Amino acid sequence: MIAVVTILLAFPAGYYFSSRLAANTTYAIAYLWAFVFQTLYLTLDSFGGTSENPAFEPQDFPWSYGLVTLLIFGAGFGLVEFGRRVATRRRVPVAA
Repeated sequence: MIAVVTILLAFPAGYYFSSRLAANTTYAIAYLWAFVFQTLYLTLDSFGGTSENPAFEPQDFPWSYGLVTLLIFGAGFGLVEFGRRVATRRRVPVAA
C-alpha cells in the first residue's frame, strides 16, 4: 500500500506543486497515513488474526519491515524532487 501511494503521488506532487514544502508535506502526509493503516493491518493479523501465515511473528521485532518502509519513504522524496526538476525543465523556455 505504501509503495502504491509513493508511485501514484510522489512524482505528481513534485511536478504540480510550485512549492517544495507543499509537495513534500503532501507526499509525507499521504505516505504516513498509508503506513499507519498498513502497519495496523499487518500487526492485528499477526497478534490475533485468522491468517495461517501472518506477516510478523509476535516474538520477533520486524526490522526488515522498518528498513523497507524507510527506503520507500526516502525513494518517495527522491521522486518528489525528480518531479520538480522535470517540471522546472519543461517550464523554462529553450534559447535558440
